[in-house]
Amino acid sequence: MKYTEGMTGANFTKVVGFILLGFSDYPNLQGFLFWIFLIIYMSILIGNGLIIVITKIDSALQTPMYFFLGNFSFLEICYTSVTLPKMLMDLCTKNRNISFLNCAVQLCLFLSFGVTECFLLAVMAYDRYVAICRPLYYPLIMNHRVCVYLVIASWIGAIPGQIGQTYQIFSLPFCGSNKLNHAFCDITPVLEVACGDISMNQSAVYAGVVVFAVIPFMLILTSYIKIISSILKLQSVKGRQKAFSTCSSHLIVVSLFFGSGIIMYLRPKSSHFAGTDKVLSLFYNMVTPMFNPLIYSLRNKDVIVAIKKHLPT
Repeated sequence: MKYTEGMTGANFTKVVGFILLGFSDYPNLQGFLFWIFLIIYMSILIGNGLIIVITKIDSALQTPMYFFLGNFSFLEICYTSVTLPKMLMDLCTKNRNISFLNCAVQLCLFLSFGVTECFLLAVMAYDRYVAICRPLYYPLIMNHRVCVYLVIASWIGAIPGQIGQTYQIFSLPFCGSNKLNHAFCDITPVLEVACGDISMNQSAVYAGVVVFAVIPFMLILTSYIKIISSILKLQSVKGRQKAFSTCSSHLIVVSLFFGSGIIMYLRPKSSHFAGTDKVLSLFYNMVTPMFNPLIYSLRNKDVIVAIKKHLPT
């Protein structure tokens, strides 16, 4: 446990580091969880890495849709790499300490990549909207320069707000317990061990979720309402099936990510339980990135054909 002692008329304890309790309440499962998490992490790296490579080298996949998919897969690798290696190390070494600075950096990166994912999913929905609802203008609207700008904006647009959010949280006084009942540094467990009034911080968290998650989610829903309306008007049954197949993959990913994330951060404080929070956080931080390559490849004939074409015979 990392503490420093000081005097200001009375003894007090100031936290300068945290202990991530993680799954320490299941001592007999530490080895099992290590191998499960390691397999999941390797699956994320290999699956998303394969998507990145195949969208780069196959000429048939040089379209905006797969440009965004390649960037999305890279983002998933970054997103999980912020937390999973530390979790694996904690399970292996049983040393769950994390410094104050490292916890702040982990939280900032975790939030930044999470918000970037919200933005990028909204961009991907807009791409599908233009492709299906305005096909004649698609090459003009979604040219390469616009695609690059949208990706850059998704990455950069998330950074300032999350740096401010992290600074606000870690500017709070932390005194007393330094144990975070979580697998990594997340907003809720960090605020739980903060001293003083955290109502302003909680309000800022809710506002951030609305701006950076709920609004992109509503934009995605609006896009897909229009997309589905246009698909239903198509005369060709084969055309409807292809359009639904392409869009349903994205909708599944959106539902998994936004569903677990919004439930996690918008629930009332009274309904937060450490066990539930851990499961939800693992779901959007590990399970969704692991299934993304499967969802996009198994439901996408173009990706399957490209992978088969480049596999050694």
